[in-house]
Amino acid sequence: MTSGSGGQTPASSADAPWPVRTLSFKLGEWIHRLGQVWVEGQITQINARPGTRTAFLTLRDPAADMSISVTCDPSILRRSPVPLTDGTRVVVCGRPNFYSGRGTVSLRITEIRPVGIGELLARIERLRGLLAAEGLFDARRKRPLPFLPHTVGLISGRASAAQRDVVAVAEQRWAAVRFDIRDTPVQGPTAVPAILTELAALDADPRVQVIIIARGGGSVEDLLPFSDETLLRAVSECSTPVVSAIGHEPDSPLLDLVADVRAATPTDAAKRAVPDVTAELASIASLRERSAHALRNWVHREQRVLDGLLARPVLARPLSMIDSRQERVDAALVDVRRSVRHLVTVEEHRNSQLAARLATLGPAQTLARGYAVVQRTDIDHPHAVASVDDLPAGAHVRIRVADGSAFASIREGDDA
Repeated sequence: MTSGSGGQTPASSADAPWPVRTLSFKLGEWIHRLGQVWVEGQITQINARPGTRTAFLTLRDPAADMSISVTCDPSILRRSPVPLTDGTRVVVCGRPNFYSGRGTVSLRITEIRPVGIGELLARIERLRGLLAAEGLFDARRKRPLPFLPHTVGLISGRASAAQRDVVAVAEQRWAAVRFDIRDTPVQGPTAVPAILTELAALDADPRVQVIIIARGGGSVEDLLPFSDETLLRAVSECSTPVVSAIGHEPDSPLLDLVADVRAATPTDAAKRAVPDVTAELASIASLRERSAHALRNWVHREQRVLDGLLARPVLARPLSMIDSRQERVDAALVDVRRSVRHLVTVEEHRNSQLAARLATLGPAQTLARGYAVVQRTDIDHPHAVASVDDLPAGAHVRIRVADGSAFASIREGDDA
């Protein structure tokens, strides 16, 4: 870093500090290096006293709480094609200057251009395209409003018609509704920072379940804060549903597209956020009546079904089926008994025939005709004797005749 004489300035230290003039000179040198710049902002103060050679303005950033002092020749203000007032959006060309006497920085401008309506609308359209590409307008990001919010946050102008409409309509619909009202500017350079502060406070309050941002209609310039990119991104990041209630129709600010619900007017916002107690009670009564009617119809329908079932013969006279078949059962029993008796008779007759045949062929009839049966009884297995060889001398035998039996023994030499 060089000094004004072209020499090298030694570095400062505790033993060799710079004087204030050296620091001021160095700051001025670095600021002067910026050269000519174009700057956009909003005019918040204009001080151009008659007879003075310098006019003083304050140029403010509409999206942040920052401003810079601006100086110019009063003729530059007079040559402006449109009147310059507080809140006018302008683009200026100038060179930053550092005033070492006061240690302040200002922008000395040589040209000032008001931003026209067409250019403002074009910038809004460019921002609309950018945010749409990022998905901030996507319907899937929209959060539903609660049926009956615990507390409604309201951001609006102090004692404005929009504020009165929202509160009056909401209390008319539900007398117990509670509001957390935050008064902010709704136009001009201070609107966006104030709205951002109150929006963050309401979003952080767990009691607030829906936030309404409301103002009446206005010109394109008046509605510029509601198309500010910083505000739009803050609304998209809120965890609490936000209702946009800007009273307008022709020129829609981008807040309508980013908010979870777009209301045509502040009155419409109150209707969307707060249910109508009269309508809800009427709906409950209608639902109860419809439920009772449906229940009665169901009971009557089921009763008719039961009556139809009871009217059927099988249930009206359950024994008729048995009675109608009793004769068939009795006839079947008679037939069964007849068949059994016939079968028994046939079998008895057959048994008699077999018994007669058996008696004819049996040994008793043979014995009756004079025959006898000789059995040996002195052996382990007595049996009928079929040959004289089975009758050795000394053998004991049993002789059976028709009317009894006798025992005998075989003597040696007997002629069998």
